[in-house]
Amino acid sequence: MEDVQAGPDDRELPIDLVGVNGLRYPITVRDKARRRQMTVAEMSLSVGLPQHFKGTHMSRFIEVVHEHRDQVDMETLPAIIRRLRERLKAERARIEVRFPYFIERRAPVTGAVSLMSYDCRFLAEVNGRGDDFLVGVRVPVSTLCPCSRAISDYGAHNQRGYVDIEVRAERGSGGLPRMIWIEELAAVGEESGSAPVFPLLKREDERHLTMRAYDNPVFVEDVVRRVVVELRRDFRVAWLGVRAETMESIHDHNAFAHIVWRRRNGEGEGEYP
Repeated sequence: MEDVQAGPDDRELPIDLVGVNGLRYPITVRDKARRRQMTVAEMSLSVGLPQHFKGTHMSRFIEVVHEHRDQVDMETLPAIIRRLRERLKAERARIEVRFPYFIERRAPVTGAVSLMSYDCRFLAEVNGRGDDFLVGVRVPVSTLCPCSRAISDYGAHNQRGYVDIEVRAERGSGGLPRMIWIEELAAVGEESGSAPVFPLLKREDERHLTMRAYDNPVFVEDVVRRVVVELRRDFRVAWLGVRAETMESIHDHNAFAHIVWRRRNGEGEGEYP
């Protein structure tokens, strides 16, 4: 049959990215505790289209996803995206994968067990200059306002918020990104607030977390700084972006803070663009 997409186009306009998004597909990701975890991802896959091609072959995006669905993570995505570029005969290819990831949590006093859901993201791109990979996780936290505690006769206002952490890993000896687990990023995020958030709590646990938050007041600025201070100690982290946002309980707006940091010359010292 005629390959219309591969036909010529005389408008001399290359397209930066063309592809599919909103693709929901079952995938398997690596789980630190149980080796593998199945989830359902929403994906965006795209390539750069040279000016002389009329269109790209959309079906090939789905074929590549299906071929590699058994493991999608920072170790395999570079190979997946190279395969995508090869199948579409493109100079540039990009994949974004968003998915829920579940981690078993134990309540701090009673030890009640439940599963906590985290919104996670992989982003990979390859072009003529090389390839890139980011892993991100959104971590729920609670914060108690230091100012409110300082000026109040009793109590202090608190709120639930989120910490979005994205990291780019240093390369190992084989050229692949060093493994940074979702569980590790989630743990750092949870320690950045006044207290962590749990899906299941008994009364003893609620008492413990309420008092912990009161003893550990933080501004949203403290949250992002805590994450950066902790992660810049990790030799595997080459770049990181941290954004915290709290849903204010006594204001009609939210508060947020954002830091981007990158390592220089393989040392612990970094720069903040």
